[in-house]
Amino acid sequence: MEGNSVILAVNEIHTYLGKGHILNGVSLEVGQGEIAVLLGRNGVGKSTTLKSIVGLTPIKRGAVTFNGEEIGRLKPYQVCRKGLGYVPEERRIFPHLTVRQNLLLGIKPKQRVDNPWTIEKIYTYFPRLKDRDKQKGGNLSGGEQQMLTIGRALAGNPELVLVDEPMEGLSPVMVEAVVEVLRRFNEEGRSILLVEHAIDVALALAKRAYVMSKGKTVFAGTSEELQAAEDVRKKYLEV
Repeated sequence: MEGNSVILAVNEIHTYLGKGHILNGVSLEVGQGEIAVLLGRNGVGKSTTLKSIVGLTPIKRGAVTFNGEEIGRLKPYQVCRKGLGYVPEERRIFPHLTVRQNLLLGIKPKQRVDNPWTIEKIYTYFPRLKDRDKQKGGNLSGGEQQMLTIGRALAGNPELVLVDEPMEGLSPVMVEAVVEVLRRFNEEGRSILLVEHAIDVALALAKRAYVMSKGKTVFAGTSEELQAAEDVRKKYLEV
């Protein structure tokens, strides 16, 4: 990788769900301070790739390194402690806790970072969460729960955050809010690996793009190169 040093390297990983061979040699890299996007049709293994990186679906072969350290065999909580955050597609909030209590759970004890993402800072970008500070998470709309899931991950001040389909089902206004907070997070020198179906939005955000098909990465390049690769987009992305 030219320019940015590599913060995350995924090298030929293989993951199984039961007897199903879901990931069949996925490789990708994310540079320090870079946004990379992982694209592909439904069912090709994008979400499983993120889950494999964070240890939720353990890899059988291959390697995952974060800041030069092998993390491919660690438990999810150990991966998190290394400085990696995860925003799942399923919006796993705690429905019986308030918005603020959900955000407090994301804060790592004794963390010392420059310009941290405090609850107040998160509320600056997601004012609807501030308005619902004392409401229980289960009473929020789907879009508000998505904001809460993202905010909780950022409250841990990770160096790299994996974000799975953050714009899905959101109104245009909420999409703009999510895009802005991801862009701001990245402008502070932190990295993002994004899975997203809204290709135009994703490529506008990301510097580097990967395309998956049948459990493999079939394209790696810049966003501009993917925009120009009409054959790749037609074969692997267009419906």
